[in-house]
Formats: sequence, structure tokens, C-alpha cells
Amino acid sequence: MGRRDAAAALAVVLAAAAAAAVMSASSPAEGFQPLSKIAVHMTTVEMQPSAYVRATPSLLGGQGGDTEWVTVKYGWTSPSVDDWIAVFSPADFISGTCPNPARDPPLLCTAPIKYQYANYSANYIYWGKGSVRFQLINQRYNFSFALFTGGLENPKLIAVSEPISFKNPKAPVFPRLAQGKTHDEMAVTWTSGYDISEAYPFVEWGAVGGGQPAARSPAGTLTFSRGSMCGEPARTVGWREPGFIHTAFMRNLWPNKEYYYKIGHELQDGSVVWGKPYTFRAPPSPGQNSLQRVIVFGDMGKAERDGSNEFANYQPGSLNTTDTLVKDLDNYDIVFHIGDLPYANGYISQWDQFTAQVAPITAKRPYMIASGNHERDWPNTGGFFDVKDSGGECGVPAETYYYYPAENRARFWYKVDYGMFRFCVADSEHDWREGTPQHAFIERCLSTVDRKHQPWLVFAAHRVLGYSSNDWYAMEGSFEEPEGRESLQKLWQKYRVDIAFFGHVHNYERTCPVYQSRCMTSEKSHYSGTMNGTIFVVAGGGGSHLSDYTTAIPRWSIFRDRDFGFVKLTAFNHSSLLFEYKRSSDGRVYDSFTVDRDYRDVLSCVHDSCFPTTLAT
Repeated sequence: MGRRDAAAALAVVLAAAAAAAVMSASSPAEGFQPLSKIAVHMTTVEMQPSAYVRATPSLLGGQGGDTEWVTVKYGWTSPSVDDWIAVFSPADFISGTCPNPARDPPLLCTAPIKYQYANYSANYIYWGKGSVRFQLINQRYNFSFALFTGGLENPKLIAVSEPISFKNPKAPVFPRLAQGKTHDEMAVTWTSGYDISEAYPFVEWGAVGGGQPAARSPAGTLTFSRGSMCGEPARTVGWREPGFIHTAFMRNLWPNKEYYYKIGHELQDGSVVWGKPYTFRAPPSPGQNSLQRVIVFGDMGKAERDGSNEFANYQPGSLNTTDTLVKDLDNYDIVFHIGDLPYANGYISQWDQFTAQVAPITAKRPYMIASGNHERDWPNTGGFFDVKDSGGECGVPAETYYYYPAENRARFWYKVDYGMFRFCVADSEHDWREGTPQHAFIERCLSTVDRKHQPWLVFAAHRVLGYSSNDWYAMEGSFEEPEGRESLQKLWQKYRVDIAFFGHVHNYERTCPVYQSRCMTSEKSHYSGTMNGTIFVVAGGGGSHLSDYTTAIPRWSIFRDRDFGFVKLTAFNHSSLLFEYKRSSDGRVYDSFTVDRDYRDVLSCVHDSCFPTTLAT
């Protein structure tokens, strides 16, 4: 190849790289799951006599804790900048057989649950020894720590620690509350290592200060297998046994009354292994006039408090959002996380990590979820989008780890009546167009609410089925998902949806009350009188890498903020609503509006909201 040809070829390569960079920057799939960077099947064993890894303490959870910090010391005589420390669980990570191995025989069949570069410890390169701290959660098995050289792409195992373990690896952990199918029912879901052949799962609960004996409700138990996964890496290097997921229901709750509960497992000898005690407040009855406060966000992801896994780059705002919501726990009543939960992308261990991160919220407040592309999407599995965003999970972990009051768990759409609110939660990863079961559900959910008593009607889905001035939508010329709002906007208008929430785009944006791309009022901060359009909100800044806007601002875009944050709705009564957008970094309000409206303002006919009428003679 001549110099000119080489230069031309280089130009082509650089142009392709630039194009790829642009595509990456304009897509919600930007960023790699850190565990996917490890070439697991390329690992070789080159144990070094001078290399060592030691972890302390050896016994975790001695005081009943489900989260512990571990100090790992390591070293060898030929340190390198690309050496790294991995956490494996189970500890005997080299044993087992690999499905569909990339090399024969592979040393490793599974990725670690987390890792950190050895030079994260100061002077590792200079002294040949270092020390890092990992935060571990109880994940049903023991742990070991391994020192690798050769970087992530050509791993060489040179030392392994002795195993360490929690006192009871099977203990029930990380309860997740969710409102049931009726307002007087609360579900609690948790994870343990106990199969039903070993112990009977249940929840013990009662009214705080009620003076009545505690009730016990039995729990159903689910799990899933490698064969339930739809593709790689979930079926291969990302697979890890998920444990057993238990769900119990606390029913006939008194509205707004405070209850205590404690999850447990009764062993064959009659003894009980208990989880931690918690309290929650029962939901208000539909139409009840009381202060009601709701949190909404999407696309949070997870992060590591120990700094491992490069998650600071992958989901940079995740811990800020979590911590801000934990600090403000007394000032809201229910949470809606509208898709893209841990971004596990086929690495099943990360679901445990996520449930642990949000446990301070989910143990005390109902945590309602929606299906996102990183939970559900996989080719040829019945979804609306034929992409590989779930890493082969195809919805199975999300549908198992969390309860939501759907009629069919595989059809991820449902309604929630919470006092003066009606929430219609749709599944943007399944077809929502006319003639589909989901479209019928959406119309049924919107049409059956009594607006005299539940005036605040909210629609939510993961992908933007409404409006967003995100840059890749602008390049498509649609400002929405393909075929997004075409089948839904007449329903939103006909049934007077107050607010429609979406995630997927990792930023915040609020529109005017809009119908068919036109603002129906010039007001921006206070709305009253006849209701004539739906306000569309993108609240996808929960924690994952941020998305860019188009430079041209559409007329319907009222407020945009490229930062991490969430939305809070406060219903004071049947005619007064406060909307607030808060940044995760400081919990302060950066955008807000109020709504004051009477029942007749909802009934007033506007374009496409009423059937034709005639005057009687």
C-alpha cells in the first residue's frame, strides 16, 4: 500500500471512528457496563509465588448487618499499571463448566461482581503492594479476591485470597415495598438464599400502637434459571444464581395508618431467621383529601461507594439521587422509577447491588417501577424494539425482583390509585398502537377514573412517547420515539391527562400544555381554568450519563436542564397541585409550576375532547 493509499485508509478509519463517537454520544446506550470490559474467557493462570491477596475481616455480618466494608491487601514483585483486583462470589470461581465457551477449555465461566485497578492504592507501582476497601453486600455465597495482571483484555490470574463470608449468607435482605392491586394492599418483596424446601417465608406485620396481635402473611417464592435468559452475557459470563425472591401481601390496611413489618423464614426446626424491622404508612383511599407527595424519575442506574468498577463514569449521578431521596424520606409518600433500573445489561449480580442501594427507600416507601429498554429489549422476543439493550435479560430479572400490580407480569402495564392521583403506567417496550392489548389498557385506565375525586391523572412510560428536544430525536425530525405519540395523543387529550412522564433521555425537560405539537396556552408557571392540553415531562436524569439537547429550542419546550434530578408532585387538595423539579446534587428546586383547577375545568369541551353535541328544541 502506498503512502497516499495508507493516508486515505487512515482517513476512512478516523472518519468511521468519529461517526461512531457521534452515534455513541447521541444514544442512550452510551457508556459500557464496566463488567463487559473484562475478557473473561481469555483468562489464563500464571500464579506467582511473590503475589498475594489477603482480605479482612473473614467473617461479615456478625452484628446482623447485610452490608460490610472489607480491606484487601495485595502485592507482588512486578507491579503494572493495568493490574486489577476482582471480587468473585461464589469464592470457588474457577470451578464449573461453561456454556458455549469462546475457548476450550476456558478458565473462567463468570465475570466478577466488581473490580478495581490495583494502582487505585497510592504507590502500588513504586512499592509493589497496595490496599483497597470494597463494600460487600450479603449475596448468598462466600467471596474471594483475585489479583490479575495483563489488564482487562488479557487477564492473567496471579493470586487468590482465602474465602470470606457473611455469618448467614442466606439471610433475607433488601425488602421492596409496592402498592398492590387495591389501595388497601401493600406488597413486600425480598431476596434470600432459602428455597421453600428449606424454610417457609412470611411477613409479620401490624398497626403501630394498635394493641392488636401481629399478623403473619405467607409469601410466594420465585426464581429464574440460566435458561430463562434470552442471550449473552446473561446466559454466559453474566450469569449468577439470583437466589429466591419472595413476595407477601399485607391486606385490609387502614388508609394513612402506620404499620410495622418484619420479613422472616421459619426453618424446619421451628426457629425463625428474621430480617430487619421497618415501618410504612398505608396508602390513602382513592379520592381521599390529604397531603399526597410523589417522586418520579427514570434511568438511575447503580454506583459503587467504594469507587470500584468505573461506575463513577457509567452512572455518575446515581448515588447523588439515591442519597438525596434517602435524606428527604419524610417528605414524600411513593416513588415511581420509570425504567432503566440498574443497567445490569446481562450481569445478574448487579440486580442485588441495585436492590441494596435503594433499600433505604424501598423498605419504607412503595417503589413502583416501569419497564425500560435496558430491562426488556432483546431481538425476536416479542418486544417493540428489536435491539440488544437488556444484555439477554429480556425482562426476566425486573419482572421477578420487583412486584408491580399488573394483570400479567410479562405485560408490564398497570394502574395505581393513590388518593387524588390515578397513575397509568405503560410499557414503551411493547406495542402501544391502536388495536393492541396495551392500547386498550391505556384507554381503560384513563377513562375509568372519576375526576371529581381523583382529579390528578398521570401517564408514565420509559421511552419518550410524547415530546423531547433531545438531539438524536431532533436529527430524526420527530422529537419523539418513532410512532410514539401518534396512537396516544388523542387519548391524552380526550381524557385530559394532566402530566405525561418519560425517561430514556438522560436530562430534564418540561413542555407547555401541548396538543398536536401546539402550545394550548402561553402560561408557563401557573395553570388554571379550562384544561386544554397535557404537560409532557422528561425526567430521565436519575443518574446515568447525561444526554444533549438540540440547539434549536422548539416552541413547546418551556424548561430544559442537563443535570441529574427528579420530579416531586404535591397534591394539597382536589384543586391545587405543585410540580417541582429538583437537582440530585443539592435537593433544591430548579423548575416548578402550580395548577389550580375545579372539576368543571376538566369537563369543559376543547378540541378532540368531547363528542359532538346538539341543542334540544
